[in-house]
Amino acid sequence: DTIVLCVIDNGLDTAHQDLRPNLWTNSGEIPNNELDDDKNGYVDDYFGWNSIRNNGQISDANYHGTPVSGIVGARGNNGVGISGVNWNVKIMHIVGGFGSVAEDRIIQAYLYPYRQRKRYNDTRGKEGAFVVATNASWGLSRVKPSDFPIWCAFYDSLGSQGIINIAATETSQ
Repeated sequence: DTIVLCVIDNGLDTAHQDLRPNLWTNSGEIPNNELDDDKNGYVDDYFGWNSIRNNGQISDANYHGTPVSGIVGARGNNGVGISGVNWNVKIMHIVGGFGSVAEDRIIQAYLYPYRQRKRYNDTRGKEGAFVVATNASWGLSRVKPSDFPIWCAFYDSLGSQGIINIAATETSQ
């Protein structure tokens, strides 16, 4: 199965020469036709989801999501540009979560990969996506799990579907 890594961050340069071949695409979705072609509850979610704007527009060339996705999975050994840790992986991109301390906004960002993996599990790989990990490198400073009980509990929900989670944080002293 195609391994999918989900990056939850801000915008991504979908035209980047080393990211474009490794971007996950929702094969059941026709981009930009304003329909939910695959009936998953998301309209035009071809490359992923923007949980802030509630649409499929994830493209933005000048933000943190591009270098993070590059580290995660830029195509390597092709004689151009950069090289990521995983050369042959698909990157699902979610805009959301960053800069927020509102748990509902953070959960909205994580719901998309959760639902895609659950759908994959429920249909034995015929629908959804084989999301194996999420990455949120936007982090929050000087917080504890008790500050975000719903968010932390949702990591367990993701884990129950087979998704591990990586998150950046800054420790307090």
